[in-house]
Amino acid sequence: MKTIIEPFRIKTTEPIKIISKEERIKALKEAHENVFLLDAEDCCIDLLTDSGTGAMSTRQWAAMMLGDESYAGSKSWKHFEKTVQHITGIKHILPTHQGRAAEAILAQTLIRKGHVIPNNSHFDTTRANIEYVGGIAANLLCDEGTDTADESPFKGNMDIEKLEACIAEHGKEKIPFAMITVTNNTGGGQPVSMANIKAVKAVLNKHNIPLVIDACRFAENAYFIHEREKGYMGKSLLDIAQEMFSYADGATMSCKKDGLANIGGFLICNNDSWAEEFRNLLIIREGFPTYGGLAGRDLEAIAVGLMEALEYDYQVYRQATVRYLSERLIDLGVPIVKPAGGHAVFLDARKMLDHIPDLQYPGIGVVNALYIEGGVRGVELGSVMFGSFDENGREQASPLELVRLAFPRRVYTQSHFDYLVEVIREVWKNRASIPGYSITYQTRFLRHFTCHFEKV
Repeated sequence: MKTIIEPFRIKTTEPIKIISKEERIKALKEAHENVFLLDAEDCCIDLLTDSGTGAMSTRQWAAMMLGDESYAGSKSWKHFEKTVQHITGIKHILPTHQGRAAEAILAQTLIRKGHVIPNNSHFDTTRANIEYVGGIAANLLCDEGTDTADESPFKGNMDIEKLEACIAEHGKEKIPFAMITVTNNTGGGQPVSMANIKAVKAVLNKHNIPLVIDACRFAENAYFIHEREKGYMGKSLLDIAQEMFSYADGATMSCKKDGLANIGGFLICNNDSWAEEFRNLLIIREGFPTYGGLAGRDLEAIAVGLMEALEYDYQVYRQATVRYLSERLIDLGVPIVKPAGGHAVFLDARKMLDHIPDLQYPGIGVVNALYIEGGVRGVELGSVMFGSFDENGREQASPLELVRLAFPRRVYTQSHFDYLVEVIREVWKNRASIPGYSITYQTRFLRHFTCHFEKV
């Protein structure tokens, strides 16, 4: 059959509120032109993030009813620990309330001022946690990853020559660990090949530098390896995930992505001394090490969700939805990141609004136009989120100016995506009328969450 159907039936529905265009203009103005500050009920199709916004399965809901809320050593904790160890093979498992909590513990225990952390591309909270403690987040993405039109199959790869140059420049003493993010969210949801993970690990081994995987979308990355990398077609996604983690000394994860849960995360490692430091800070900040800020029912939902994310039929369906939207937009001539990413379609805002300078934030222009036109909420991944400042305080644009339309898992159907195509088509047709924006208020870290804009 050519039609790939949803591998589930819908059992519960949630009503969608649709407000008028005039009401959307008013709501956006009251939100200081920042879609993060909108009320969710005023967003018809909410593609702000795929983090914690998915629908849980009947098996997950059933597992939640078994949640053991004991403070220490609960049965739910044992189920969670066993599942994470089964997938990763890593010794020490520490649950956290979400991924950025794991990143914060990692950064605050291992990073000192002036330390450099190489990565293919740091996402926003990873970068913020590193910079908060005085570290430097170094992005070493392969060159094809910055070309939105390049069709290479693994555009999320780390550039090995850049990694070696980074180590040579700073010295291994200033690099407490390196990271690799799978899939590479910042660069368009692009996957990382197994060959690249092996090559990164080989370079790090020469200098005795540990490797930490940002594993938020590990199952999607395993799927892409299965589909695109020679020698993996006959393997299960679980086998591929286990091999990926075999090259890691530790990992952080937001289980709100490929844990298919609404909350939760973990920090894991093989190093006993690391684990002791992590555990001490975990107890202070998150809770006892066998619940880490989570209810027992959440641990149960994650344990089930991690395994469901590795089901091949589920991944086939999920990638088909991303591919469906991307192909429709390509047919319309809308510039997007190619090939389609794992969890989202990324619009190339720089090409869409080539009349707007980077530091007038074309991504914000596209995001706000999508909301005004059809109540669609996306997110800018450009110079607001990933820009920087030089030593003289001058703002520097991001290499990419993208708008991410992230797909919540098992939430929207084809008719929602057909509507989305119509909204994007109208924005694309009227793109010359979209203004640039300036920032009137911002915070030092993660400014995109709360900053205020005004039209230029």
